[in-house]
Amino acid sequence: MSICPKNKHSKARRDSHRANWKMGEVNLVKCSKCGALTMPHRVCKACGCYNKKEIVSVD
Repeated sequence: MSICPKNKHSKARRDSHRANWKMGEVNLVKCSKCGALTMPHRVCKACGCYNKKEIVSVD
């Protein structure tokens, strides 16, 4: 098997593939304890809780 591609892809073809590599919007959920918006499956930065249990003490 050869590592090199058999045919060259044009710049337009290359860039049309890259056009769909955009970043999606961030999914946020409400914290079950304090109601602050956080990313899912992560410790809340506002209260330090995860799944209604205090994991990190926040001053």
